[in-house]
Amino acid sequence: MLYREAGQYKTSYRADFAVFPLLQDRVGIAVILALAVLMPFVASEFVINSMMIPILIFALAAIGLNLLTGYAGLVSLGTGGFMGVGAYGCYKLATAFPGVNIIVPIIASGLFAAAIGVLFGLPSLRIKGFYLAVATLAAQFFLSWCFVRVPWLVNYNVSGAIEVPTRTLFGVPITGPNATAVTRYLVVLSIVVVMTWVASNLVHGRFGRMWMAVRDMDIAAELIGIKLYRTKLLAFAVSSFYAGVAGAMLVFLWLGASEADSFDINASFLVLFMVIIGGLGSLVGSFLGAFLILGLPIVLRSLPDTLGLSINSATVEHLQFMIVGALIIFFLIVEPAGLARLWQIGKQKLRVWPFPY
Repeated sequence: MLYREAGQYKTSYRADFAVFPLLQDRVGIAVILALAVLMPFVASEFVINSMMIPILIFALAAIGLNLLTGYAGLVSLGTGGFMGVGAYGCYKLATAFPGVNIIVPIIASGLFAAAIGVLFGLPSLRIKGFYLAVATLAAQFFLSWCFVRVPWLVNYNVSGAIEVPTRTLFGVPITGPNATAVTRYLVVLSIVVVMTWVASNLVHGRFGRMWMAVRDMDIAAELIGIKLYRTKLLAFAVSSFYAGVAGAMLVFLWLGASEADSFDINASFLVLFMVIIGGLGSLVGSFLGAFLILGLPIVLRSLPDTLGLSINSATVEHLQFMIVGALIIFFLIVEPAGLARLWQIGKQKLRVWPFPY
């Protein structure tokens, strides 16, 4: 058996509550991280800029939404707006404190998003389900309006856009036009790995159990002593924090400049689709969903040329919407747990390989 649990005994509480209790899981994570670190040195700049960096950034945003929707059971359609709060907050901090390392404003921008997330999460104390989704949708529209109508957010720039300044880390540019794709990717990878590790510890700890109790039955959770208002607002705060950091990285470590349209309702739906296809209540599913949603357009654009077909960009875009819509319907009906469930099934099959069922 290549992947078996038998014989791996747990002799302490720490081992029993480990995030990766199996040796194969730890080896697999180490191999994936090693490949992720080495990949930019063999991949082209196009692949790094168009796939690797955005997949990591949107996977982090999907993790934030998954903590709220998948683990706490609270629906949100305002992820794009919270990403925008992080982006504009990072821009204000970077311009107000030019001598501070840019990593600090990127992480601190999540605090602004967390505060706004708690503010708009207050309706969750009295409403849930469809009505909560409408409330967060209203938050998305309000924040989008602020990004356009409040010139203070862009330091009264006549273009109305965020223009990323050049910032260095140990003398190496990591933001701005002089920053290389490999450098920006490694910075993004480091932040995403650390924040994913923190999220994994959260969902496997006390807060994760509280969120899942509220998700499964909030009345029963309240009866056993869980304070609903604190638990729900904490879920909104943590989710918005992750979205804010993702939004800051989206502008400062990928796009280089951005306008308010980057954080409209389409961004919220894009992250939501990643969570649905990847799998609710799964951190791995957030990465799988981001990989599929963002990798699909590139495959569709390159496949016709490979097959010698001539298809215009408009047809490819419509085909992309059709495939994504079909996948959402498929996973909602056939496999609600998404790609994460298929990942688990593959691991289960490895536990008995090469023996047949």
